[in-house]
Amino acid sequence: MTMKYDAVIIGAGHNGLVCAFYLARAGLKVRIVERRDVVGGAAVTEEFHPGFRNSVASYTVSLLQPKVIADMGLHDHGYRVVERPISNFLPQEDGGYLKLGGGLERTQAEFRKFSAHDAEVLPAYYDALEGVAEVLRDLALKSPPNVGEGLRTLIAGAAQGWGMARLDLEAKRNILDLFTKSARSFLDSWFESEAVKAAFGFDAVVGNYASPDTPGSAYVLLHHVFGEVNGKKGAWGHSIGGMGTITQIMAKVCRAAGVEISLESPVDKVLVDGGKVAGVRLESGEEIVATRVIANVGPKILYSKMLDAGHQPEDFRRRMRGFKAGSGTFRMNVALSELPRFTCLPEPGEHHQSGIILAPTLDYMDRAFLDAKRDGWSKAPIVEMLIPSTVDDTLAPPGQHVASLFCQQFAPELPDGRNWDDEEGAAADTIIDTVEAQAPGFRASILGRQVLSPKGLFDKFGLAGGDIMHGHMSLDQLWSARPVLGNGAYRGPVKGLYMCGAGTHPGGGVTGAPGHNCAREVIADGGKFGRFG
Repeated sequence: MTMKYDAVIIGAGHNGLVCAFYLARAGLKVRIVERRDVVGGAAVTEEFHPGFRNSVASYTVSLLQPKVIADMGLHDHGYRVVERPISNFLPQEDGGYLKLGGGLERTQAEFRKFSAHDAEVLPAYYDALEGVAEVLRDLALKSPPNVGEGLRTLIAGAAQGWGMARLDLEAKRNILDLFTKSARSFLDSWFESEAVKAAFGFDAVVGNYASPDTPGSAYVLLHHVFGEVNGKKGAWGHSIGGMGTITQIMAKVCRAAGVEISLESPVDKVLVDGGKVAGVRLESGEEIVATRVIANVGPKILYSKMLDAGHQPEDFRRRMRGFKAGSGTFRMNVALSELPRFTCLPEPGEHHQSGIILAPTLDYMDRAFLDAKRDGWSKAPIVEMLIPSTVDDTLAPPGQHVASLFCQQFAPELPDGRNWDDEEGAAADTIIDTVEAQAPGFRASILGRQVLSPKGLFDKFGLAGGDIMHGHMSLDQLWSARPVLGNGAYRGPVKGLYMCGAGTHPGGGVTGAPGHNCAREVIADGGKFGRFG
C-alpha cells in the first residue's frame, strides 16, 4: 500500500525543519527528503581534520527568530549561544586597529581614535538603523502580500505598510536611503573615517557579490543588523557545538512531533497531475505521493531542475531565468596549532572571540569585487575570521583551535573557461596569504584545512552559484518579489507547490522565518488542519 503524505519537504536545512515542525504540530503527516547523509543543509558541524570540528558553511548566530526558538523548545534540548564580547575587530593598514561593539561608550572611545565627529554621531546612527530594523523585525514573520490577489493583496499591503507609514519623516528618509543607496553613499552621509565606514560597510558585502558602491548594497548592511542573541538586539554569537547542533536539535524536535526524515534521498522531479502537485520522484526512482510539495531548495534549483518547464507559465519561466543568484563566497575551515598573533594586537584577547575583519576600507572591498569580476577572484580578498574554539572547547583538542574563514569576492563562474576544481587550491592560498600579512606565522600554524569554492558550496550544499542567500538580496528580489512578483507568498506556480527557503521573504541567514511563514500559509490553505500558532 502506497503511503500518502499531506506534505513532502525537499531539503532538511533549518527552514525545512522549522516548516515541518509547525505542519506536524497542526496535524499534517509530513516527510522530509534530504539528499545528504545528514540534516541541516548549510548549518552543519563536521570533523574536517582529525580531532577538529567546525560549522562547515553557516558559522554564526543572530538572525534565528526568538519565536521559532521558543515554539520548538530549543533551549530545552541544549541550544546555547555565547555572545561575542565585541562584534568585530579590524586591523588597519597603518598598523592600528578598530574594535566595534561591547557597548556604545566603548565603541565611541574606539571611534575617537579615528574621528571625534564619528564618535559623536554614532548614537544617532544606531537610532536610525534600529528604527528601520524594528520595521523589518515586524515584517519578518509576516507573509508578503501576493500581488494579483485583488482585495486580499490590498488589505495585506495596507496592514504591513502601516509600520512604515507611522514613522516620522526622518525615519522614512532612512528607509529610502537603505533600500536604494550604495553602502558607501549611505555611510558617507554619516561618517568621515575610512576605518569606521569599513567597520559598518563589511556587512553590505557579506554573501553579496557586489561592491560597497553597488546601488542597493546598503540594504544588505541592514539585513545583517536586525537579529538578536539572548534577547540583545543586534548581537551575534557562537552556537555551542557549532551550527549543526541547532539543526540536530530541530530534527530531534521534528521527529518527536511525528515528522519522517529520509536522508540520502535526492529528488529528481516534482510530480504534477491534473494541474496539481502529486508528490516527488527521487533519483532512486521511488515516488512519494503527497498533496503538497514544499521546496527548501533555492528557486534556481527548483525551477530549472526539479519542475518541468511545461508546468511553468512562460512569463514566470522567463523571469526565473533572470533570477539572480551567486554570492561570490569562498569558505574555509582551518585547524590551528595556536591562536593567530596579529601584528597590531598579538596577545590573546577578546578580539579572538569576535569577527576578525580583514578589509580595512571600502576601497579595499571595492577592489576585491573588481578583481573578481576581471580575474575570477580577488588577489586581496575580504576575509572574516571567527575562532569559535575560544569559547567552545568541544571543537578542538586542548590548546589548539579551529577558525572559520568566510571570504569574498570569488566569482561564481570563473572567466576564460577556467574551473574552480582546478583553481580552488590557489585561491585558498591567496586567502591564507591575506591572513599571514596581518598575522605572521598563521600559515605555519595550519594543521589541516577544508576548502569550499562557490562551486564547492554548490556541490556540497546545492547552493546555486555558491549563494548562501539562495538569490541576491536586491530591491527587485525582496518582499513580494522574492522570488518573483505574484509568487512572493511562499506559493509556486502549480497548485500545492510551496517554497520555504531563503529564496523567499525575508531572505538569507539562519532565521527560520521562511519556514515558519510558509507553514502558516500551507495550514491556512488546508482549512481542515489545526490552527497555526
